Amino acid sequence: MADLVYRKVFNDLKDKIVKNEFPNKRLPDERSLSEEYQVSRSSVKRALKVLADEGIIFKKRGSGTFINPLYMKNKTIFHYEGSNLGITDSLKSQGKTPKIKLLSFKVVPANKEIQQDLFLSEGDFVYEIQRLRLFDDQPFMIETGYIPIKIAPELTREIVEKSIFNYVEDTINKSVTRSFLSILASPSNEQDQELLNLKPTEPVGVMEGIFFLDDGTPFEVSNMRLHYRYLRYNTFVMLNDH
Repeated sequence: MADLVYRKVFNDLKDKIVKNEFPNKRLPDERSLSEEYQVSRSSVKRALKVLADEGIIFKKRGSGTFINPLYMKNKTIFHYEGSNLGITDSLKSQGKTPKIKLLSFKVVPANKEIQQDLFLSEGDFVYEIQRLRLFDDQPFMIETGYIPIKIAPELTREIVEKSIFNYVEDTINKSVTRSFLSILASPSNEQDQELLNLKPTEPVGVMEGIFFLDDGTPFEVSNMRLHYRYLRYNTFVMLNDH
């Protein structure tokens, strides 16, 4: 329950920051936020810590908590909400609506590589899910994922046409909280060119990696091929004092 409380505060504050509802770029103090959300100071502290860890806010000693101007300037199309790394409900680009078109949904035996990545045994099966993501009717990403059946045995076509991560959070009370991603550029293939409206000479951005549940269980191996116009990567680096 405590996790849900802090995530609610985190989500709401991040949403307000994205919508520029703090015109002076300064957040209220912890006590004011605690009273506003009717939660404990510890929940507010935790929500603020996550915002700071993501580089969205920073604390200036003796002055308060402020929104990082570089975050506001360089927000990517991926706005991860709370601890859930799913993007279905949070992709935003100039007011356009994110959509999903299911291309393929089937059950297949896990090959050796997937067995290794997802800590599966020989003979285990996975869902193979391929989806096309769009802004309104503009395609921008082809996503192919593999999820162990034993983790989410009741997945259906209707579920995977929406947010899988939200479904997992709502039904088995687990969150996808971490990922290991490799980001690179690649020549586009015939499927990229057909589905993403690319010319043969145009590249794609590729994001591939593994997503983990909050208990450390590998949940999904995913390969995401993006239209190059939408590939933008931001990170927040912590430097140790020397």
